[in-house]
Amino acid sequence: MSRFFSTTHKNLVPYVPGEQLNDKKYIKLNTNESPYPPSDKVKKAVSEEVSRLMLYSDPDSKELVSALAKRYNLPEDCVVVTNGSDEILNFAFLAFCDSTHPAIFPDLTYGFYKVFANLYNLPYTEIPLNKDFTVSPEDYMLNNATVFLANPNAPTGIALELSEIEKIVKANPDNVVIIDEAYVDFGTESAVSLVNKYDNLLVTQTFSKSRSLAGARLGMGFASPELIKDINTLRYSTNPYNVNRMTMKAGVSAIEDDDYYMNNCKKIQLTRDYTASSLKELGFFVTDSKANFLFAESKRIKGSDLYVKLKEKGVLIRHFESDRISNFNRITIGTQEQMEIFISKVLEILEEEK
Repeated sequence: MSRFFSTTHKNLVPYVPGEQLNDKKYIKLNTNESPYPPSDKVKKAVSEEVSRLMLYSDPDSKELVSALAKRYNLPEDCVVVTNGSDEILNFAFLAFCDSTHPAIFPDLTYGFYKVFANLYNLPYTEIPLNKDFTVSPEDYMLNNATVFLANPNAPTGIALELSEIEKIVKANPDNVVIIDEAYVDFGTESAVSLVNKYDNLLVTQTFSKSRSLAGARLGMGFASPELIKDINTLRYSTNPYNVNRMTMKAGVSAIEDDDYYMNNCKKIQLTRDYTASSLKELGFFVTDSKANFLFAESKRIKGSDLYVKLKEKGVLIRHFESDRISNFNRITIGTQEQMEIFISKVLEILEEEK
């Protein structure tokens, strides 16, 4: 770092995104992107919007907010859109956490929660997952803290039932509960249906995974009008034009083409089941993932070794160094063909290890 870098942030450990390598062609199963391209309707809408890039985007994203409100059966003032769901999570830490409202989240979860808390010097508590990597809802009740839960969780893929989420929200009437649903479309019931019932619930989602727009950077939040106003106060104080014109049009068209994307999610679920079954046949332990990835380990090879050897064979997966999960890898679900190649490469490596 330079000699000018603020001492406030000198010890900050930034979030580490998944590898984006270009040295050769890889089967990319490391960053939970969709293997399916955006729909033709989205491509057309983005192409048409290029000629209007000399104009600022609508800071209220009215067309997209309206489409989302209709899709999720909510009033428009219960919806906000952001530059990826990371931005709304950022706003949530700023808006709803301080010295008297610490953050609370699992010890094994999306890494950005800890980064945001440290970035803003906010007090926080990490609650250990159970031995089977599940979340105990009771751990998030009556803690006088702002709750952050990814559901399904990452990197485990394990989900809480909607009834368990509601218990957590109900038990924290004086604190905001943020449910991060980046992977909800792959087999989990959304908590958006609870927004009209509880004024302390904020649900975040993203277009990156289930709607094939990871490169467009588009997220959304659903909450009571009062919480949305809080988020917008921060949004307008930092970057009111946070969603660009092409991304906004892509989002509207993706919502209009909802059947295409939800059918892709079903295909990914089927491929996930095939991949999980194949790994289990090879002796792997695989968590019960409801996301577009699997979390798996083998007693026959170290997680780091499997990651390195797959990379050498042109397949990227995600490895984490944390002690408790150092033998695990997170494997994004690609197309059926990609996952068959992945399984064949794993089999080759296991044979080589004998």
